[in-house]
Amino acid sequence: MPLNKGFVLASRPPAGGKATLDNFAPFEEETGDPGPGEVLVRHAFLSLDPYMRGRMDDGPSYAASQEIGKPMIGATVGEVVASRNPGFSVGDKVLGMGGWRLYARDDAALLRKVDASRAPLQAFLGALGMPGITAWIGMHTIIAPKPGETVVVSAATGAVGSVVGQLAVAAGARAVGIAGGAEKCAYAVKELGFDACLDRHSPTFAADLKAAAPKGIDGLFENAGGRIFGACLRRLNTFARVAICGLISSYEGEETSSLPDLRLVLVRRLRIEGLIVFDRMDLWPQAQADLTALYAGGKLKWRESVSDGLDSAPKAFLDLLAGKNFGKQLVRLP
Repeated sequence: MPLNKGFVLASRPPAGGKATLDNFAPFEEETGDPGPGEVLVRHAFLSLDPYMRGRMDDGPSYAASQEIGKPMIGATVGEVVASRNPGFSVGDKVLGMGGWRLYARDDAALLRKVDASRAPLQAFLGALGMPGITAWIGMHTIIAPKPGETVVVSAATGAVGSVVGQLAVAAGARAVGIAGGAEKCAYAVKELGFDACLDRHSPTFAADLKAAAPKGIDGLFENAGGRIFGACLRRLNTFARVAICGLISSYEGEETSSLPDLRLVLVRRLRIEGLIVFDRMDLWPQAQADLTALYAGGKLKWRESVSDGLDSAPKAFLDLLAGKNFGKQLVRLP
């Protein structure tokens, strides 16, 4: 069997501090033959996502913390190269949580076959996978936009936000994005079909938001948090819905996220709900089918930032946390 390589979490970042390259350590080990019911997968792409930063801390959350000395968690797509499970054959393309390594020996129950003839394999880590499904579930179960309403989404050109905006447009709503910089904002409008996109770094952000959403905000899909989140909360209409999916600006102690005076929630009858996509596994098949149909019909686009080679994963992850990526962040494995 081939030699496996990857990265483990070597140490946790300091409380309230930033992750660094020193928090990760490379490893090598024998891959080993699959046992009964298992398959061996050779990964082709590794997904890097903001939630990984939260798992690096050792505190209470919706999921267990990343263990020290264990391969970093992460979604992967790849090909079955050995199988002792009748449901999987060598050559099958699969989606799993193989982590930051070249190979993973997995219980087949933890893997899902994907049809790479319908879309590029890596799409099942992005718009047709967990990020896209997150957007779909949040939009259908929390935001539920009506024609003519205004939906605002932060991190609008990221893996989740880009799908949120396109779903809002498909529903007949006005889609207003928030992204970091003119290039990302131009992409959101010209390529993804947003009605407007605001630069989160603008010194006149509050005025920009008022101009882009003059009738207020009916749906807010929050991925970033911090002061931008606060500005959006103040523009919410009566009966507005807020899906809190991520708070990346506060993951490394840069900004805090807080609610306004709760009287605002009462008076405007706001619905504010946390969104964890794994709570609604029952909706994943429908969501993926709908997203795949949109892609097949030319109505779902995405952009990728791809770093090459497993050794690039730690730096690419830190760049993601700093907002240096453009679109879905992937690592292409040789």
